[in-house]
Amino acid sequence: MTIQEITTRKEDQTFDCKSIQIDPKALAITIVAFANADGGTIAIGVSDKTRKIEGVVQHTEKLNELLRVPLDFCNPSVPITSDLLPCTDKNGNDNHILLMHIPASSELHANQADEAYMRVGDKSRKLSFEERIQLMYDKGERYYEDTAVYGATVDDIDMVAVERYTELIGYTKSAKQYLQENNGFLTTNAKGEEQVSVACILLFGKYPQKFFPRGRTRFIRYKGTEERVGAEMNVIKDVTFEGTILDQVKATIAYLETQVEEHTFLGQHGQFVTNRDYPKFVIQEMVVNACCHRAYNIKGTEIQIKMLDDRLVFESPGRLPGTVKPTNIRHTHFSRNPKIAQFLKAYDFVKEFGEGVDRVCRELEANRSPIPTYHLDDFILKITVPKVIHRSITNGNATVNTKNATVNATTNSPKDTVNAQNATVNAENATVNSNDTIDRLIAKAAKQKDKLTANRISILRLMVENPYITKEEMASIIGLSGSTIMRNIEFMRGKYLRRVGSDKSGFWEIIE
Repeated sequence: MTIQEITTRKEDQTFDCKSIQIDPKALAITIVAFANADGGTIAIGVSDKTRKIEGVVQHTEKLNELLRVPLDFCNPSVPITSDLLPCTDKNGNDNHILLMHIPASSELHANQADEAYMRVGDKSRKLSFEERIQLMYDKGERYYEDTAVYGATVDDIDMVAVERYTELIGYTKSAKQYLQENNGFLTTNAKGEEQVSVACILLFGKYPQKFFPRGRTRFIRYKGTEERVGAEMNVIKDVTFEGTILDQVKATIAYLETQVEEHTFLGQHGQFVTNRDYPKFVIQEMVVNACCHRAYNIKGTEIQIKMLDDRLVFESPGRLPGTVKPTNIRHTHFSRNPKIAQFLKAYDFVKEFGEGVDRVCRELEANRSPIPTYHLDDFILKITVPKVIHRSITNGNATVNTKNATVNATTNSPKDTVNAQNATVNAENATVNSNDTIDRLIAKAAKQKDKLTANRISILRLMVENPYITKEEMASIIGLSGSTIMRNIEFMRGKYLRRVGSDKSGFWEIIE
């Protein structure tokens, strides 16, 4: 982690900043919350309000006191690691920032007052008695990825795959040293025998299905809106993906992309726009969640992804983990398999812990589609994602029915092709009343009790007036940094605006 990352990164599920003046009891809350969730890093010596660098070298006694917090103020103690990062403080002097690295724990931790906390987004939330009991149960389940796989040896590990990962994360020692020194992937028992963990086999195994025959992903496509069996069986595709978790994630996403239909229409600015039955991010996030958070101790079934004419259903062994419920899933996160989650994050399949489901919901809402529903059937969690139903888009005298306008290189029907030569839009006759649009957006925000700051309104106004405006141009006009523009855009994405097309050739579209 660099100084720039520390001073610019938002506090989130796995990162927090604290002043050197923080009270040890307050620091214990954050440490406990990280340990009870996905782990994280605390940067001490940086103001969490102004992000000014205070440093720690001039506070030796205080620094030593804070280093004892994981031992003296947490029960049971939290086994952190720490290091000092050289920096220049706010006064221009050479200094250091203390980085505390807290691992996700298989135990439930509390503070001196016997209060348990859990990290939820950028906050440390106190758990109720019921939530605490539930978390204790799920932490026992979470421990499964650390258990030794009976009969597995070093010969079952694909060291080339380990090397690819260590190169990605910047680890410079050998592949075997990485396994021995990190995450308990490769340990030695009391008899001196090497043991390979469940997570190690699932992530780096030469053939994980040797030990986990149903540790695979199966895609089934049905004709119609019902699953039929026997003489009425309506299965038209049945494909199984095996290999490591990374292999399965990549192959499943790639195959699903071949099954998702795309629909093209003429947008409000004379550009052809392609919509999909299921947004790309929704497909990726749901596949990753299924592979990342399934209960691998349930060995009798695989992950099943079922595509029907009106919905996608993701069936994964295991219920919602930890304190996650259908009512809070958009903003609450708990990794059943934190080591697997951290691995997928390095490959950019997990963006930021705790943000994926909320973005899935926002993307579906932006398409005026219902959000996913969750149902537990015995020990199988079933998540249903409704198909996006596109409405007819009217632009001047030209109406294009997006349900019948499918762009496909191997289209089966001439009716499914949009002919760009026959579709014209008189852009000169298209006028947009910027003030009316902004007024409607402000009213929408007030109704949703959302916060549209002056900067966000300025960004929206510029997009209304010029849908092709770049982020750099907005930063120059408004007088903000590029990163500030991006943070505000991300806040509004899916609720007030969407990007249509690529970053280079696309344009902004306002969501009213």
